[in-house]
Amino acid sequence: MFSRVKMLASGLGVAALLVASAVAPASAGSRDKAFFDGVQGQWKGPGEIVAGKYKGTKFTCTLDGSSLDGSGMMLDGNCRVGIFKQPMKAVIKSAGRTYKGKFLDGAEGKGLDIVSGNVTGQKIVVGITRAKLNGAMIARLQGKNTMTVTISVKVENQMVPVIGMNLNRETDQIAVGSVD
Repeated sequence: MFSRVKMLASGLGVAALLVASAVAPASAGSRDKAFFDGVQGQWKGPGEIVAGKYKGTKFTCTLDGSSLDGSGMMLDGNCRVGIFKQPMKAVIKSAGRTYKGKFLDGAEGKGLDIVSGNVTGQKIVVGITRAKLNGAMIARLQGKNTMTVTISVKVENQMVPVIGMNLNRETDQIAVGSVD
């Protein structure tokens, strides 16, 4: 079971990256900043490994999103499979005309490197890599409080989705009423 959690952590790294994987050309400026600002807040939701050895494994993530002065983003929190909890952290920063970043401790450690990306409206697509693994993460803000993330890996000449997540922004519930 521990190896399943470890595998999930690597895959979720990409997923957490997804949200944090804000990789885009720096020249897009304010459009990218709007996306990065849109990921601020507390996110929580379910995910599932949809392909590979651990297909069908379900997990839940809780992530704090923050904008890095509009030039990048960070997601920090954890994902849980049953009683096992794994820390998750992804940081994306402007690097000239593109963005670079890491999930966990990067490809040199147990995580992934973010090597490219593009922000278009409310969607970000980033390139991810680790050793011989290449792939992409797509994160979409759908409305103000919903984000979907898909992580795909390249198998031969085809991109195969392996992880899917549906995150919701946690909002404070304030009772509103009147006093007579």
